Amino acid sequence: MTDTLPALPLPNGIRSRYIDGINGLRMHVLEAGYETTGRPVVVLLHGFPELAYSWRKVMPALAAAGYHVLAPDQRGYGRSSGSDVSYDDDLAPFRLLNLVRDVIGLVRAYGLNSVAGVIGHDFGASVAVWCAMTRPDIFRSMTIMSAPFGGLPAVPFDTAKDGGARPGTDPVHDDLARLARPRKHYQWYYSTRPAAAEMTSPPQGLHDFLRAYYHHKSADWAANDPHPLNGWRADELAKMPTYYIMDLAETMPETVAHEMPSAAEIAANTWLTDAELAVYAEAYAHTGFQASLNWYRCRTSGRYNGELEVFDGRTIDVPSCFIAGSSDWGIHQKAG
Repeated sequence: MTDTLPALPLPNGIRSRYIDGINGLRMHVLEAGYETTGRPVVVLLHGFPELAYSWRKVMPALAAAGYHVLAPDQRGYGRSSGSDVSYDDDLAPFRLLNLVRDVIGLVRAYGLNSVAGVIGHDFGASVAVWCAMTRPDIFRSMTIMSAPFGGLPAVPFDTAKDGGARPGTDPVHDDLARLARPRKHYQWYYSTRPAAAEMTSPPQGLHDFLRAYYHHKSADWAANDPHPLNGWRADELAKMPTYYIMDLAETMPETVAHEMPSAAEIAANTWLTDAELAVYAEAYAHTGFQASLNWYRCRTSGRYNGELEVFDGRTIDVPSCFIAGSSDWGIHQKAG
């Protein structure tokens, strides 16, 4: 049970609560700016491997600016339900439109017809985009962070003359495996059957695995030098760090273990102390990784692109903002 997890070490002004009956979930929500009524509401959507807790330093500032702030543990994460799944269970609960339905359910649970904005980081940015795309009447503005929106899946256009043929399988994955240093894309690794168990029970322990993972992706990692790529080709993708383009034979715990920070670097870290990191380790020890990796499986399989094609040609018409860090490789995952 989620109630067995220790109380979260939250800054003053943030409270933790549970709301039942949100699209079949018992949803855990962090909340700030709740003391007075009538405030504009913003919803914060975390990414992977993150939690509602990841917004703990942002929420007080937004509350101080006059907002009522809601940050849920999304489906299958942290203290929300939805994590009790196996690799062979139905992926449908993790498709993008159902994740949007989760957020709408949260908004409605608070008795709201609309919110001032939805803000998403990493994979949460994808959910935020689809919130704004599909229900601009509910989500009045959108901010996405780190992960640019790649555009809508398109209905095949002007195909009658060639019989309506669809594109074949993307060859880049075979090309990556054939490089002199064989590689693989992290999202396709996340979609494999062994990935969840390898990440939930890593040889270095979950705490050290997450420490190495977050360090490797941070500005503290000395080799971090993001730059644009020239195309979606194996030779270009292989220029990215190994947490994106992994060595073919390695797991993610093995990948990040090569970049484990020193004891001195860990002691000097002010943005993620060991006590804060323990919150993440406890959460993922509780949930495992399968539910959160199912989000990636929906993406890599393309299984639910058909229902997204319904929105082909739509634009994002609410006020929008994109934010990325200068040391963030996320904006360069796809050229252009």
